[in-house]
Amino acid sequence: MKSFSTYIRLILLVLGLFTFQACTDLSQHVYSVTPIQNFYQTPDQIAAGLAPAYQALTAIAGNPSNVFNLQEVSSDEIIVPTRGADWYDNAQWQQLWLHTWPTNHNVVNGAWGDIYNGIGKVNFILSVVNSLPNKPATIGEINAELKLLRAYYYYLAMDLFGNVPQVTDFNTNPNTVTNSARKDVFNFIESEIKNNIDSLPTNVDASTYGRVTKWMAFALLAKIYLNAQVYTGTPRWTDCIAACDSIINSGKYSLLPNYFDNFAVNNSDLVGSGNENIFVVPFDKTNIGGDNMEMATLHYQSDKTFGLSGSPWNGFSSTADYYAQFDTSSTYSVQSGELLRTYNDQRTGQFLIGQQYAIAYHYPPSTYVASADPSLALKDAQTGLPLKFSPYVLQLSNPADSFRLAGLRNIKYFPEAGTAGSQSNDVVLFRYADILLMKAECEVRLGTNLNDALNLINQIRERAYGNNLHDWTMADLTLPNILAERARELAWEGYRRQDLIRFEVASGTPYFSGARTPAKPADPADHHLYIYPIPAQQITSNPNLKQNPGY
Repeated sequence: MKSFSTYIRLILLVLGLFTFQACTDLSQHVYSVTPIQNFYQTPDQIAAGLAPAYQALTAIAGNPSNVFNLQEVSSDEIIVPTRGADWYDNAQWQQLWLHTWPTNHNVVNGAWGDIYNGIGKVNFILSVVNSLPNKPATIGEINAELKLLRAYYYYLAMDLFGNVPQVTDFNTNPNTVTNSARKDVFNFIESEIKNNIDSLPTNVDASTYGRVTKWMAFALLAKIYLNAQVYTGTPRWTDCIAACDSIINSGKYSLLPNYFDNFAVNNSDLVGSGNENIFVVPFDKTNIGGDNMEMATLHYQSDKTFGLSGSPWNGFSSTADYYAQFDTSSTYSVQSGELLRTYNDQRTGQFLIGQQYAIAYHYPPSTYVASADPSLALKDAQTGLPLKFSPYVLQLSNPADSFRLAGLRNIKYFPEAGTAGSQSNDVVLFRYADILLMKAECEVRLGTNLNDALNLINQIRERAYGNNLHDWTMADLTLPNILAERARELAWEGYRRQDLIRFEVASGTPYFSGARTPAKPADPADHHLYIYPIPAQQITSNPNLKQNPGY
């Protein structure tokens, strides 16, 4: 049984107590509230009362979510080509890749709504629990947990939209608020973390799985400091190192031996037996839907490879330029008459490339069937072409039969047999490997403790390769190489846009704004595309909101 079964039960309980009406306003309207004067008195009641604030994360983390799409499809990491008539969707995917999104773009507005839905739920619960005549003994801890969760939602809003409204009181009229400057939002998030971090739990076990802890708060602090030059104009590399050290020195986390176990169908079962994931969003095929990456990325006939109960959608993929950052060297072996290929860097196995077969795919995906009985080779059911994936996506749109096979599909979150979406892999928001990479990057930027930075990078590479034969030397320890290592380690985890912008702002190299294949020209020189527009739909609802510069 998944370790978050209690979490599921409490969500169902709390949804019987509170009925929320989803909206993209800045407040969360409540249509039905059952009197709960004596609620929030036991641990189970408290968890149930907080559950809606966490439930909102499923819209943030559900793959591929609106937030995920803004972070990844606008980068060089993920492309959603128009294959014939599939995936055109009023050009919204092409617009994200080309950086030509309009102010009323559906995904942009959807991300705003998902983020502020979470903020609204936090504000509502804070209002309820702090108005109780019989407040729980742990009211301080409850407030800290909720405020850190709200700080995470505001971090997403600040990162994507820059200048956003700050609402901390549930009773605030949403039509009276206006934008706060991005720097002010940064300062608010920083103060919320610092003021509440010491009231958060420090234990890492099933009771805190999927919930805010002190270590999640330090990870969030490290993230805002890592990108502070983008957010405020002032680098905070030293502060980022200190936040990372708080996690590293706690001894609570380590790298799992198998990279892919962090993202496996049963990744929740690993808590307490070696912790790399710091903050996750639980999903479950029966009770908590929304993790649909297997459907979004896999080809229509990939159900036969992974034992899915339905045909996937053949959408999200990666290009040859992105894949070129991965080490494709490998070794071969024969097992049961099948030729198996094992990548030297296990992370490369997250991409499907070449001929696919009607054979159950190996887990972990660092090893796959490279050749088998020819009669088992899959074909595209519509075109009859061999189901052979190519990394080359040279157009955004092409009606040719072969284009249905263009682009590399990703199985980092390994598909769950017997499902057709709503897979049970919990989605990772913060993990220890990123903490090591963040600290190493900051040390290189400062030019200090370079031996430590080299050691941190090599910890990650030794896990990836299973040995120290591919360790970096000091000559390898450059910022472009670190960016490439982040591409390999954090692929399809929702950070690529952020990384490209940070490296571009710090160096002037157009990692994010530059031209790229297919078809993307260079962005305007004013860099207004570093942030998305305030959605036109939101400005219509609240004319006090001001549009971001350049839109």
